[in-house]
Amino acid sequence: MAADVVEFRPKRIRLVAGSCAVFLVVVFTVVGLLLGDTPTGVIFRTSDQVAMILLGVLLAGGALLLTRPRVRADAEGVEVRNVVTAHRFTWQQVLHVSFPDGASWARLELPDDEYVSIMAVQAVDRDHAVAAVRALRDLHRSATH
Repeated sequence: MAADVVEFRPKRIRLVAGSCAVFLVVVFTVVGLLLGDTPTGVIFRTSDQVAMILLGVLLAGGALLLTRPRVRADAEGVEVRNVVTAHRFTWQQVLHVSFPDGASWARLELPDDEYVSIMAVQAVDRDHAVAAVRALRDLHRSATH
């Protein structure tokens, strides 16, 4: 990666999502394995047990989607990848990089009162978020002035 490229990912949510994913797989695996031994009279087959384990894996995958956000910027522009979407903007398209009071994450202010949330820069990451916003603002300032 070149020296003039900055990349930020959320820190705390990655730890939480990873822990939740492991927890979900473990719990659903244990429940799936114990399904065969129920005194309720319900008959669980091997396919039911496998389905329960696969459900845990799918839910864990959903939790891991929260680790996907990333922001990558260089002298030309910024790429914002959130949980589902990804956008690339030139710095000329961006009016400001802001972090409104009380907001959960930073955002790019665009023309016509539009904005794009930067989920990779989260308030709970405190100093990491401050460093990310400063770096993005410096790149924006350099590119537009």
